[in-house]
Amino acid sequence: MLNQLEEYFTQRAYRVTARDSTNKRVIFEGFVRPSLFLAIFLTLLAAVGILCGSLILYIVFPQWNLVWFCLVLLSPVAGIFYWQKAGRPEQVSLAIETQPDAESQQLHSSITITAHRDELAQLQKVFPLSKLETPINSPAQP
Repeated sequence: MLNQLEEYFTQRAYRVTARDSTNKRVIFEGFVRPSLFLAIFLTLLAAVGILCGSLILYIVFPQWNLVWFCLVLLSPVAGIFYWQKAGRPEQVSLAIETQPDAESQQLHSSITITAHRDELAQLQKVFPLSKLETPINSPAQP
């Protein structure tokens, strides 16, 4: 199973950065690229927002009519800002624990995977694991 998981993460553009054979742990690292669709969508949203603001400014200050509508040309800044800041390094940690079963006298292995929730969701689609727990940390509610 470990070989299949290593091959899966290698195919998803992760590379092995650390191997700890005593603790049976493998750490992968990869780079999450920004989404082109999201960059275009944010640019479109910025253009609509700036256009609405320009209409309000045109009504308040009609003498500068062309200046306000030229502000829409600044909308690609939102997409560029997203594109430059959205890419991030991502780490995935695999740990294998082998424990003897008292009833059947066999060894049972459990794999602990620590990764981003999107990566865990994709992994769950590809590998039909018998027990996959995804802890969700939410802030304490008053």
